Amino acid sequence: MKYPYVLILFIGLLFGCSSNDDTNNEVLNLPQESLVDVAYGPDPLQTMDVYLPANRNSTDTKVVIVVHGGSWVGGDKDDMAEAALLIQEEFPEHAIVNINYRLATTTSPAYPKQIEDIQQVVNFLKNSDYHISNQYAFLGASAGAHLAMLYSYKYDTAHEVKAVCNIVGPADFTDPAYVSHPLYPFAALIVLGTQNITPALIENVNPIAHITPQSPPTIMFYGGADELVPSSQGPRLKASLDAAGVYNEFNFYEEGGHADWDDATFAEVYAKLTAFFETRF
Repeated sequence: MKYPYVLILFIGLLFGCSSNDDTNNEVLNLPQESLVDVAYGPDPLQTMDVYLPANRNSTDTKVVIVVHGGSWVGGDKDDMAEAALLIQEEFPEHAIVNINYRLATTTSPAYPKQIEDIQQVVNFLKNSDYHISNQYAFLGASAGAHLAMLYSYKYDTAHEVKAVCNIVGPADFTDPAYVSHPLYPFAALIVLGTQNITPALIENVNPIAHITPQSPPTIMFYGGADELVPSSQGPRLKASLDAAGVYNEFNFYEEGGHADWDDATFAEVYAKLTAFFETRF
């Protein structure tokens, strides 16, 4: 799915990340590069656009990974192409990685393949000759925010993710408001491959179940009129982060839907994102 105004927000997400193959932080005088449809795996959907700044190096060049939404079954990195270009223009010293991932079907669920795709992206970047750092920020919207949080809280055991931006992302599948939601059976089937869910299965894909004191600072944005993600998700995520002592910022727009907010709201979101990453990433 596309987020007509949210693209502008992503400019603020640029204070993150580093690779480790430059000797003595040597200045390499590398040119700016835009690499489109880079394959990080054998599947046609395992592609990414990589925007590399000039004069980059593995110590100072930070990386932002953008993860599109689409209810795990749709969406495309092209939905975020404008955001990536705006980021590149506004912060020319950072690298931006805008990813595709394999989409879910009723016979091929989102988990674990979409998390495996994110891990493949990170491994590919680490083993590349891009001369970028191994510290990352994730920006995700909707299902992309769920994947960004799940990877960052559960799978980033090296704690290389330094900040997460979550825009209307599912954070807690045990939330009673989610369990009773009419789309919950669909989400279970698409994410887990079954509607016969168990606590153990839910824990595997539940971001808040994996929050620890080492989890990265998180900024979140939710709408009170969201028909897809219950408005209770944000407060539950904040409570879990607070309990673990993880810095977080919770932003709630009572009249806001599923990131289909008005211009004034998005201007505020952009300002808050910028301030968050300036101080926390």
